[in-house]
Amino acid sequence: MSSFGGPAGQLIYPNLNPPLRCRRRVPSSATTTAATTLPHTSTIKCDLSSSFQNPEKPLNWAPHKTLLSLTKTLAFSTATGFLLHFSFGPFLNGSGDNPGDFNGGGGGNGDGWNGGGGDGGNGDFWSRFFSSSAIAKEEESAQQEWDSHGLPANIVVQLNKLSGFKKYKLSEILFFDRRRWTTVGTEDSFFEMVSLRPGGVYTKTQLQKELETLATCGMFEKVDLEGKTNPDGTIGVTISFTESTWQSADKFRCINVGLMPQTKPIEMDPDMTDKEKIEYFRSQEKDYRRRIEKSRPCLLPMPVYREVLQMLREQGKVSARMLQKIRDRVQKWYHDEGYACAQVVNFGNLNTKEVVCEVVEGDITQLVIQFQDKLGNVCEGNTQLPVVRRELPRQLRPGHVFNIEAGKQALRNINSLALFSNIEVNPRPDEKNEGGIIVEIKLKELEQKTAEVSTEWSIVPGRQGRPTLASIQPGGTVSFEHRNLNGLNRSILGSVTTSNFLNPQDDLAFKLEYVHPYLDGVYNPRNRTFRTSCFNSRKLSPVFTGGPGVDEVPPIWVDRAGVKANITENFTRQSKFTYGIVMEEITTRDESSHISPNGQRVLPSGGISADGPPTTLSGTGVDRMAFAQANITRDNTKFVNGTIVGERNVFQLDQGLGIGSKFPFFNRHQLTVTRFIQLKQVEEGAGKPPPPVLVLHGHYGGCVGDLPSYDAFTLGGPYSVRGYNMGELGAARNILELAGELRVPVRNTHVYAFAEHGNDLGSSKDVKGNPTEVYRRMGHGSSYGVGVKLGLVRAEYAVDHNAGIGALFFRFGERF
Repeated sequence: MSSFGGPAGQLIYPNLNPPLRCRRRVPSSATTTAATTLPHTSTIKCDLSSSFQNPEKPLNWAPHKTLLSLTKTLAFSTATGFLLHFSFGPFLNGSGDNPGDFNGGGGGNGDGWNGGGGDGGNGDFWSRFFSSSAIAKEEESAQQEWDSHGLPANIVVQLNKLSGFKKYKLSEILFFDRRRWTTVGTEDSFFEMVSLRPGGVYTKTQLQKELETLATCGMFEKVDLEGKTNPDGTIGVTISFTESTWQSADKFRCINVGLMPQTKPIEMDPDMTDKEKIEYFRSQEKDYRRRIEKSRPCLLPMPVYREVLQMLREQGKVSARMLQKIRDRVQKWYHDEGYACAQVVNFGNLNTKEVVCEVVEGDITQLVIQFQDKLGNVCEGNTQLPVVRRELPRQLRPGHVFNIEAGKQALRNINSLALFSNIEVNPRPDEKNEGGIIVEIKLKELEQKTAEVSTEWSIVPGRQGRPTLASIQPGGTVSFEHRNLNGLNRSILGSVTTSNFLNPQDDLAFKLEYVHPYLDGVYNPRNRTFRTSCFNSRKLSPVFTGGPGVDEVPPIWVDRAGVKANITENFTRQSKFTYGIVMEEITTRDESSHISPNGQRVLPSGGISADGPPTTLSGTGVDRMAFAQANITRDNTKFVNGTIVGERNVFQLDQGLGIGSKFPFFNRHQLTVTRFIQLKQVEEGAGKPPPPVLVLHGHYGGCVGDLPSYDAFTLGGPYSVRGYNMGELGAARNILELAGELRVPVRNTHVYAFAEHGNDLGSSKDVKGNPTEVYRRMGHGSSYGVGVKLGLVRAEYAVDHNAGIGALFFRFGERF
């Protein structure tokens, strides 16, 4: 039997290491921070296992603990500075083989960095829990061979009576509180301190080390371990203890001792006289006061201070269990706020009116950026480091406390560069600075050069409604990209699109774009990106569309070819401003690709008349113009369990410069305001249900000056007023659109009801040739309906309020 007894007036260094393992998935920035889906992964891992690669010599942040004994009379008159040390094991352990996970422990139960403790064998006690093979060894112990105790059943056997040559299997482990004279349950905080497990196989030496560790941890005035034999050859273990207590306290202080050397007390000579012992403790008290003065204030807010003070007042005497509760409360606040590497390591001044809580908050001492090849080996990257560093939040730089939210923000920012297939943020302990954190950012770069070919065939109704190919001629797109030129995220992108690869000159469309970020230099905090492109595109004009009951109107195609250059300045992650100039040639064509200066209509005889509204400003079917363009966007939306909430405002302005056909001078402006109102507060997290959302949307468009028909605002369509075809309600100089949508989550998707209205504000007649009247359109209309989101598809039943009939639509993408 072994026991520990000591008076309250002594300097003790108890060891406390509750094992805790948890896993927490962190979604990639492609899914948690932006409405994008990218083919790469991003993870945050608080990886503190590197210090335990050699279990025999673990990285110790707490000093080696020494048991000091004093007589009761000396305890009465000794100094009042006391220190209670907690030594911790690694609490977050990441694995690169499983990106996206938090692995390890931590939480509010107080496990932390690591440590050897007491006479526990140079840290072997803790390394059994927290070395890289700890869990595997624990599982293997259950499969190990074991020996029967060879003693009569149902007798109590002392620890020193066990054989040193046998391996004993434990059937159960009980904790008996001598002060309360009752057996405590597994929910008791003291159970966290025991590494023994029911069903485990242990030798006498291992059991003795376990008892020595408990005896020297300072949490108990007395602790014993004894076994009871079972008929099946196993033994049940009972650990009886008397909890340590100290005098009551009415003050509480929390200090940050990160980057400070841990206290290393000098062992007291047992032959000291009483006077020498008093001087020894006064020296200890003076050293501890200096330690408090050198420390920094911790981040703990005043409400938590008051909560801990209330706990101390209600408790009376300070007990070991009370210290565990204080530790748990303090650590819970840190971990709830994202300070995943923060740990309570010490308690001081235990026999005074003030309890001092020492916290290692996880101060960042170094930031390391590594590039990896496809096999995970460190290599030289193409991307210049300043490109990555400028994306890191200030809270992730040396001198700040590591925070998981800052790590997530770094993932989102780096992922937005679209340069990397895998991103990892791994905090690990700094072996040269006690309590420090080194943040490692590991990056795998995407291929610089990519090319892609996509083909498509159109399917249309054939005979008897059976689907058939519109043409055997294949269409599609050829695209290429050369990204990250000179390692500065500059890129060249190009694409060529045609509906007939065999004869592409009919409708060839192309775009070639150069993107130049960091226009003011990569070290300049101003974030401006220059883009320039040349393009040629063809789109069907919704201006020349018939209203309800009108025979099919011959389509007009609008070709645009030109160059565009602009600069985008990001004020914040939510706000950006784009300004530039566009020079283009616009050509309007009929179905036969002939230039069409006027819209067409079908005559009662079946013929086609080309005396419709003019299609261009010049009246020739070809316009040339240059205009300035600006756009300012403020997007404060975010995702709550997969559902978008927040607000988005967009204002766009096109200003004609009087250069081109008929010297066009105009001002075309648009304002879009959208609100995603969360109707119910929900708990955020993976697998949690999204909230219901009310969407309110308004869009105004107006034009002053010259307005060619192809640039008129149109009403109707999936992104204007649902339930109508594109442009079916009219084409106008000024428009107003209003919409409301109620989204209700249902089984990993959502159903919604909507109502929308569009109005030309009486301005349709101000468009040249009045195409709204010519093609018998209303100029205004409303719709309402219901829908369900099926992946990327919206299935909607919308009622056309003008005609009073409904129809089913399938649309891709989002309405707002």
